[in-house]
Amino acid sequence: MSASQPAARRTVLKGAAAIVGAVGGGAALAACSTEGNSGSGSPAVPAAPVELGAVSEVPVGGSKLFREKKLVVSCPAEGQYKAFSAQCTHAGCVLDKIDDGEGNCPCHGSRFDVTTGKVLRGPATDPLPAVPVKAEGGKLIAG
Repeated sequence: MSASQPAARRTVLKGAAAIVGAVGGGAALAACSTEGNSGSGSPAVPAAPVELGAVSEVPVGGSKLFREKKLVVSCPAEGQYKAFSAQCTHAGCVLDKIDDGEGNCPCHGSRFDVTTGKVLRGPATDPLPAVPVKAEGGKLIAG
């Protein structure tokens, strides 16, 4: 065997290792994917006004997740409403539930105060973006 054969074999093995590493890295990124849980490709806040539902759906002192619209609305006092994007600021997943005033991100466990948008637990570091909301004709309109 010549001295060049082992070098060629090493080159092939290094190339194979690089391919395996790239595929493995892609799999790791796919594990962080938000597909199916997010609004990937859609903005975190509505570009135009969106009707959410009846004002009675959000009780005074409570909140409601409008998951299909990717918004969360709270009512701190009679006739007062606050809305935030329900799209996690970490990887874009849409919050899946509200427990004791905390919105939960199902992808990586971030938690948000649904009355302020503030991050309560990471990995998210940015608060949920505020969205204008108003009651009009007995309906909540966001955006």
